Amino acid sequence: MNAPAPQLPQTLAGFRIGVTSDRRSEDLISAFERRGAAVMHAPALRIAPLTESVTLHRDTRRVIAALPDYTVITTAYGMRRWMEAADAYGFGPQLHEALEASSILVRGPKARGAVLAAGLQDVGAPGDERTASLVDLLLSRDLFGRTVAFQLHGMLDHRQIGRLEKAGARVLTVMPYTWARPAEDSPLLRLVDAVIERQLDVLTFTAAPAVEAFLAVAQQHGRLDPLLEALRTEVATAVVGKVTAGPLHEAGLQPLIPQRWRLGAMIRLVCEHLERQQILRLTTPHGPLEIRGSQVHLPQLGGEPVRLPPGPLALLRELIDAEGAVLSREQLLGSLRHCESEHALEMLVWRLRKALPVPGLVTTVVKRGYRLAV
Repeated sequence: MNAPAPQLPQTLAGFRIGVTSDRRSEDLISAFERRGAAVMHAPALRIAPLTESVTLHRDTRRVIAALPDYTVITTAYGMRRWMEAADAYGFGPQLHEALEASSILVRGPKARGAVLAAGLQDVGAPGDERTASLVDLLLSRDLFGRTVAFQLHGMLDHRQIGRLEKAGARVLTVMPYTWARPAEDSPLLRLVDAVIERQLDVLTFTAAPAVEAFLAVAQQHGRLDPLLEALRTEVATAVVGKVTAGPLHEAGLQPLIPQRWRLGAMIRLVCEHLERQQILRLTTPHGPLEIRGSQVHLPQLGGEPVRLPPGPLALLRELIDAEGAVLSREQLLGSLRHCESEHALEMLVWRLRKALPVPGLVTTVVKRGYRLAV
């Protein structure tokens, strides 16, 4: 029986994180929850192994028969599934011999690890772990009349395959797995709406196709513009590497990208971002007030933190940013979402006062506006 994981400091208590990955999502969710975060999970795409695929069987036989000069391995997962499929078909040793006789190039350290685990050696990898850079590395060789076996990462990469074919190579593609849309959009739409309503602090992605699928679902259901607005302003995005960041950059977003393109590095970066930049603090007559995600803490009063809905939370953040200065009704109406009248603002102030554990923190300045007692 495995020992329970050790309890970690609750550095993410109060924060809300969205997870869109399928494979290894349990690792990601556990890492955030053990640090106190609330996690909302909805896979944007699911990985479907193609071990029993007739096409994979045929393409693997073609690679064995062709004895390729070069082999391109793009993902560790794909390499493992490919070797497992070959073993299941009964010609694992033949595939091993064919790959061993070729020059193997890998996209990065994880793909290299899978190649080594299969008892093979690679001859090189690009420094930035991008498929385009891997093809650049291969194009530095004379490919005219050569055969290249290319392990695809879930979909056909026409552009990179075309570059190799233009150089005179014969390219044999192999797809050990594919990306599949979930059976229904409902969980993903709930995640989209949670972002739009600012019910999340960070949204994480571990694969570029998942980003594209997430944005496509939002567009299909008429939610893309408000989704992008939320991601540009109040909800951060975090990705496992520059490749995953590509579709977000194209949408005008600036995601958090770790220096090392690994899941653990992304987790650390999310923690650092939330702890250093998303915790608001202000000294009040009742002691220090702290906002962590959706939770309000007044440590000197004891008791449990108060979780605020998005509207009152946004109002409190505006008042904290003002550091005790008076904010006019016009200023607040211009900065708060879904607050378009003085009556709506008065109701929002009432809801905030009712939710806070002590009276008098939010004060009304007659004929001027509102301020936070400091």
